[in-house]
Amino acid sequence: MNNFRNVTPPAVLNILVANCVVYLAMMLLDENRIYELFALFPVESPWFKIWQPVTYMFMHGGFSHLFFNMFALWMFGRGLEWEMGTKRFLAYYLVCGIGAGLVQLGMAEIDLMHLTRGSIAYHQYLWSPTVGASGAVFGLLLAFGMLHPNATIMLLFPPIPMKAKWFVIIYGLVELLFGVSGRMDSVAHFAHLGGMFWGWLMLMWWRYRDRQRYRY
Repeated sequence: MNNFRNVTPPAVLNILVANCVVYLAMMLLDENRIYELFALFPVESPWFKIWQPVTYMFMHGGFSHLFFNMFALWMFGRGLEWEMGTKRFLAYYLVCGIGAGLVQLGMAEIDLMHLTRGSIAYHQYLWSPTVGASGAVFGLLLAFGMLHPNATIMLLFPPIPMKAKWFVIIYGLVELLFGVSGRMDSVAHFAHLGGMFWGWLMLMWWRYRDRQRYRY
């Protein structure tokens, strides 16, 4: 445990712990009630609460969902936190996650417009929440690709090396394709893209602000 703490900076470590604690709480306590309060429901849903664009990113739909998100956080987040600093990294992570949630809410409103109000499909959509840290994690992937475009990433499936910039571009295009086509509709593809978009905006803002600050 001490070695884990030594190589894991505080923001990443605390986010990992928070997600694991919430997952355990969902297993041990009233999972349905936790979903009702803290998962992200469409704005028109009676279960929507103003804090849900924040809380949803600490919840997960199963162990594999939690594991892969936390693994990606640990793999990419450690180096980014050491580079950005803890405060800036935490701000970036939260902005990407909240931004992804807001994009998901916007897409939900668009989807609801295409459903007949009062229909079974309409009500099913209102009761379909979004959970997971994937939007924030996709923001981390974007940051890694922008800051280290030529770093080599070894893919798991298929097991081939790829430069970070191409990995991020291809992954983003795949998410866009799935989102537009409606394939794998149980996955919030536009929330993933939203996390990347808000991350890009934040990185661009920091770059502009730093250039202004250090202009001679």
